[in-house]
Amino acid sequence: MGETARTSGKKQEFEQTLDASDKSVAQFDHKNRNFIDATQHFLHGNPTMVPVIVLLISITVFGILAGSKFFSPFNLSLIVQQVSIIGILAAAQSLVILTAGIDLSVGAIMVLMSVIMGQLAVTLGVPAPLAILVGFVGGIAAGMLNGFLVTRIKLPPFIVTLGTWNIFFALNLWLSGAQSIRSQTLDEVAPLLKFFGESIAIGGARITYGSVLMVAIFGVLWYILNHTSWGRHVYAIGDDKEAAELSGIRTNRTLIMVYGLAGLVCAIGAWASIGRVGSVSPQSFQEANLQSITAVVIGGISLFGGRGSIIGPLIGALIVGVFNSGLRLVGVDVLWQVFAIGWLTIIAVAIDQWIRKVSA
Repeated sequence: MGETARTSGKKQEFEQTLDASDKSVAQFDHKNRNFIDATQHFLHGNPTMVPVIVLLISITVFGILAGSKFFSPFNLSLIVQQVSIIGILAAAQSLVILTAGIDLSVGAIMVLMSVIMGQLAVTLGVPAPLAILVGFVGGIAAGMLNGFLVTRIKLPPFIVTLGTWNIFFALNLWLSGAQSIRSQTLDEVAPLLKFFGESIAIGGARITYGSVLMVAIFGVLWYILNHTSWGRHVYAIGDDKEAAELSGIRTNRTLIMVYGLAGLVCAIGAWASIGRVGSVSPQSFQEANLQSITAVVIGGISLFGGRGSIIGPLIGALIVGVFNSGLRLVGVDVLWQVFAIGWLTIIAVAIDQWIRKVSA
């Protein structure tokens, strides 16, 4: 009994060791961020803010330089009209780039489908609605061909779409005979093909149906990518394809669907391009592929895939339109307009690289 009392009054060895140990509570190391670090983290979480800021600055600068001419309703609506086709192609391009791919054939698909629609409706006498439907199916098939070669044959997207760009361009010239279908002929035989070139007057502005179509396409794709499981799969594939496969996503099927949907958007753009140009021209929009990539990059979608908002390329296309319009109004030569857009693209990629360092 006495031994028990002496033991209880004296601490055992392990208790003495605990008394000497560090009793401080573990804490997270909070790094005090400066303004640049805070900005970098904010832009990483909100990639669309970069093009929004650039657009606002561009409008402000050119508004000051060009004065009231720039802010006239007619000029502002003209900017939207001019970027409507490139904006639609940028939407298609965005779908592919989000998966860490690239599609150099979007412009060729669009022009080819416009030629198919025109040849069916004018040369073969097919009803215009059916000709348009065939064009839509052709766009899906062309896109899925790209997707099949990327996923099943395991070829790089750059090589695949570079090859199909040449194939589609050759088919375009063969089907059209390198001849355009004039506006007067379309008015007589298939006026429906020019539907998206029509416009409505709102004050001093003229809003074409093609401009409304562009905004509608971005709205639909935004909903799909942000509010459906398929849209989340697209982002997951772009972020890490192998991890997406391990999580149960059928990556090859999703990629084929992405390319097919991009082809459909290009075909819709083909219908809109006929209205925009006023004719079916096999030589039109030859630089559309690069212009669509420019709008996507300026719009904040990462070329490495998996990051960015589909609304960004819409803003990117508007930025290009604002630059072209503003520089033209202040009397800058077309050559230097192209020069400015080139630097804008390089700066946009540099900003994207800087923002990506947050997650590195």
